[in-house]
Amino acid sequence: MLIFRQLVDPPSSTYTYLLADSRTSQAVLIDTVFEQARRDAALLGELGLQLCYTLETHTHADHVTGAWMLKRQFGSRIAVPSSGGATGADRGLAHGDRIDFGGRHLTVRATPGHTDGCLTFVLDDETMAFTGDCLLIRGTGRTDFQQGDARRLYQSVHLQIFSLPQDCLLYPGHDYRGLTVTSVREERRFNPRLGGQISEDDFAGYMNNLNLPHPKQIDVAVPANLVCGRPDNEQMSSNAAAWAPLTYTFAGIWEIQPQSLEEVAGRVQIVDVREATEFDGPLGHIDSARLIPLGELASRAATLDRSRPVVTVCRAGGRSAQALVILHKAGFTECANLAGGMLRWRADGYRVVGGSA
Repeated sequence: MLIFRQLVDPPSSTYTYLLADSRTSQAVLIDTVFEQARRDAALLGELGLQLCYTLETHTHADHVTGAWMLKRQFGSRIAVPSSGGATGADRGLAHGDRIDFGGRHLTVRATPGHTDGCLTFVLDDETMAFTGDCLLIRGTGRTDFQQGDARRLYQSVHLQIFSLPQDCLLYPGHDYRGLTVTSVREERRFNPRLGGQISEDDFAGYMNNLNLPHPKQIDVAVPANLVCGRPDNEQMSSNAAAWAPLTYTFAGIWEIQPQSLEEVAGRVQIVDVREATEFDGPLGHIDSARLIPLGELASRAATLDRSRPVVTVCRAGGRSAQALVILHKAGFTECANLAGGMLRWRADGYRVVGGSA
């Protein structure tokens, strides 16, 4: 069975795709984003997947890849178009190459035109294809920079993408209207730039007169992507805390495990956001915890010490996760949620004040 997730980076409207073989847990990521690498890593961890490859459809001009960060964390291989000019990759990809992950694989089709080194990745059974910026939903990538060529793009789409089965689902690298997926049949018929009876001359004339502004991030993104997203100082960009070992969840929450909290309890502020009846109820509470019910936290956040990290606690971890949102809005940056709440704390055998046997 194939595991598949479509993820989005809202600022750049970039789609990142996760594919994995459920039998072996081996996975690939297509078109990662530097700022979302922590999110992607959290999803891999929660699903218990082994990242084999990060794949690039082309050298992006609107965002920086997260490939280097993910390789540093997981030991995954970076695979880029061999004609894209990037250095530091583990593998250069060309037309006809195959990327294996477990018992599944992707086949590489060269689809230049948006840039000189664009690729499309086709799933082994040809039910899905990942077109990058070559073919978008009812549109195409632009052809006016990075060796773009409208006529090459027209040929790439017709020969390499429209030749796939009509029901093959197409997943683009971007969409700016909230659309997520299309098909070969739909684009052959309805794409206003190159579908239907539109000729190569029609398409070239249209594309050569778009007069679009350059992407806002091009001066930063292209140089960074030419080294696979490796920062100049080679330090991993992360908000991981120095005050305790934390885990970042796919829900976007920093969590601390009970054992780690016990080790740092004397150096942090533990805020219990349950109601008073729960604080003194059957589950008891952590010895140094301060009671501030969730409904009062926004108005009482100013009473907390901003120089010390805050750990929020509730019964099972739900309300305390919401407490982090409130604290972040109040300007607190060093915060974490106790994973599993008091239920987990007690189940793991840590000391409580009060409570029942």
